[in-house]
Amino acid sequence: MSAVMPSFQQDREENIQRLGRNGHLRDISTQWLVETGPYQYEYNFTWLGRPIIQYPQDIMAMQEIIWQVKPDLIIETGIAHGGSLIFYASMLELIGHGRVLGIDIDIRPHNRVEIENHPMFKRIVMIQGSSVDKSVSKQAYDFAQGKSRVLVALDSNHTHEHVLKELQLYSPLVTAGSYLVVFDTGIEDMPEGYFPDRPWNKGNNPKTAVWEFLKTTDRFVADHLLDSKLLISANRSGYLKCIRS
Repeated sequence: MSAVMPSFQQDREENIQRLGRNGHLRDISTQWLVETGPYQYEYNFTWLGRPIIQYPQDIMAMQEIIWQVKPDLIIETGIAHGGSLIFYASMLELIGHGRVLGIDIDIRPHNRVEIENHPMFKRIVMIQGSSVDKSVSKQAYDFAQGKSRVLVALDSNHTHEHVLKELQLYSPLVTAGSYLVVFDTGIEDMPEGYFPDRPWNKGNNPKTAVWEFLKTTDRFVADHLLDSKLLISANRSGYLKCIRS
């Protein structure tokens, strides 16, 4: 088995790199996202009974990251139905340690009840409030005190201004070797006016915030190998790896 694995890993890495160089595949993957968007394809899935509102490929990517990092704490901004919280908590349950801290400006009562009644709630703490409110971020910092491995996922308000503030507030909590994951960077890849009832659009979204943020730090790099591997992803250029303390 050990003699086979290095060859398998090398073949896999070469295939992923080839995928990344294939502009046609990247384009048709983007077109797939455009075509399925009106059907809210990402709303079709659940994790352990709760709607997760993520593409399966991004769920798989987060599973790989969590298993690799084995964080003591996962902070997520944006709770919605709680599927991601349950997913992260179940991964930490498999690993055998860690907590999930969820932050949302409006935790709907029916969602709170379902999350609190879930078997994985034992690893979850929730804070209601704006993720960019200093009093809320202070609670997150207090909760992260003493944690040696911290992973952060940003999935709340998707405007440039809001995400950039989140990046500035929460990036210092991310530890070397872990990830700062910015969700829905793919908004930038959609046609102009694709979200007529939302405040975000091409030119004003998580990816533009990531671009600005990366100009100001040498602690994070975009993991484009993940982008190449997934092809279909809501988070292209949003998987930011922390490369130094």
